[in-house]
Amino acid sequence: MRSDLIKKGIERTPNRAMLRAVGFGDGDFSKPIIGVANGYSNLTPCNVGLNDLANRAMEALRDANTMPQMFGTITVSDGISMGTEGMKYSLVSREVIADSIETVCNAQQMDGLVAVGGCDKNMPGAMIAMARLNIPSIFVYGGTIKPGHLHGKDLTIVSAFEAVGQYSAHKMSEAEVQEIERHACPGSGSCGGMFTANTMSSAIEAMGMSLLYSSTMAAEDSEKSESTAKSSEVLARAVQKQILPRQILTREAFENAIAVVMAIGGSTNAVLHLLAIAHAAEVPLTLDDFETIRARVPVLCDLKPSGKYVTTELHKAGGIPQVMKILLVHGLLHGDALTITGQTVAEALADVPSEPRTDQDVIRSWNNPVHAHGHLAILKGNLAPEGAVAKITGVKNPKITGPARVFESEEECLQAVLAGRIKAGDVLVIRYEGPKGGPGMREMLAPTSAIIGAGLGDAVGLITDGRFSGGTYGMVVGHVAPEAAVGGTIALVQEGDSITIDAEQRLLQLNVSETEIARRKASWRPRSSRYPRGVLAKYARLVSSSSLGAVTDLHLDTNNN
Repeated sequence: MRSDLIKKGIERTPNRAMLRAVGFGDGDFSKPIIGVANGYSNLTPCNVGLNDLANRAMEALRDANTMPQMFGTITVSDGISMGTEGMKYSLVSREVIADSIETVCNAQQMDGLVAVGGCDKNMPGAMIAMARLNIPSIFVYGGTIKPGHLHGKDLTIVSAFEAVGQYSAHKMSEAEVQEIERHACPGSGSCGGMFTANTMSSAIEAMGMSLLYSSTMAAEDSEKSESTAKSSEVLARAVQKQILPRQILTREAFENAIAVVMAIGGSTNAVLHLLAIAHAAEVPLTLDDFETIRARVPVLCDLKPSGKYVTTELHKAGGIPQVMKILLVHGLLHGDALTITGQTVAEALADVPSEPRTDQDVIRSWNNPVHAHGHLAILKGNLAPEGAVAKITGVKNPKITGPARVFESEEECLQAVLAGRIKAGDVLVIRYEGPKGGPGMREMLAPTSAIIGAGLGDAVGLITDGRFSGGTYGMVVGHVAPEAAVGGTIALVQEGDSITIDAEQRLLQLNVSETEIARRKASWRPRSSRYPRGVLAKYARLVSSSSLGAVTDLHLDTNNN
């Protein structure tokens, strides 16, 4: 094992002396050393319960005859920083999390890893680290928040964002907004719809890097603690058997994850994060693969933000294993893919029914899907030659051609929406919010929620080189690449230009002649960075296109300097 260097030889006496100071005894140096990456903080409800789970993992790992060592990693609350300058650090935090876990595990020569996370970037950050490290690893999700309730309706954090738009449109009183704010988040756990956190936890379960049913458990329920202990036991066995992440994170595993994300109506951010994890695992994966799988996978779950139910209700209905079994039966899942338990996907799902229960309608049967095809489409055209990502199911008007309303930042757009300056038929363009241009590729939840709240969700289009929250829905297109900061066509759009978004044709088009586009391109100049130093400056220099996952180690091959 990797930690043998501290277990053998008189020259390792100083190493062992320091380990004795943190609790090692004579018999412990022969045991595998397991890192427990703990994402606990009280910055956000997503992570406030993680310390209890990390401690439970430590106990279970000791009982499994290993030596666990806990270390911290960071989180950023997307929901709290949304709509502010602070949101620029959200996607950056994915890289910080990955780098920190990789750093500690390699520096301390860990034999295995249990990563405990909650908020959106905790999961892809941990998975990127696992793929780089390639030591036996398992992910423990902190769990979803239970829904808030008001006047007989379920609430999520998106309810609060949309309430602001309704208030601005004079459809809701200030007192009603405050009541929604008071009831939207009743306790600990990650945002309750099929937003980014629950989407990524589901994808990790589908890939076999976490235990079945663990991705949809409520943070406050006792089964979450029990699942954490079980995860630790499974990891201890994986260390003994040397079941490695890159044996699990194969091309087939990523295709399984994409199929599940499509079936559950997951977040657009899954595209960005799965591309990044695949890059770390050295598995070929492109935007076009998402479109190929989308075409053959139906949406089987009626979940928020565009649907009816929250994630705790998906869990009660059978969770991700039920969705996976339906896909497996119909040939849309690779049953021979390996999981961290040592079982194949098909073996792990053997006892799951082939059809969902008839006493619920959260998970639909194969013959009665919510939508016939997946909801995450890859659009291309002269506005996005590298591609862009859109949610297209449930949109009343899958095609819109209208005048561009150009905004140089999220804040500019939000002010226009709240001031009532946006009209039906407009196509909003929010640019210089991409990975380099933001920098950090903020999520546009504030303006999109305001649009929904104002009753314009089916009447306007919105395109951006930034991202969208998993809570966003409507005729919105994100991840436009190349981004404005590198001279992509989105940087050349002028107020009033005609733009076409055609979900059916997968088209994102600026209706301006190629000659005019070339003329504008010739006069375009890059902007000076607002962040000449610090982490945002480093990120902007290193980050790749969103079409490649916005990774930061793409061009670090020393053979290509």
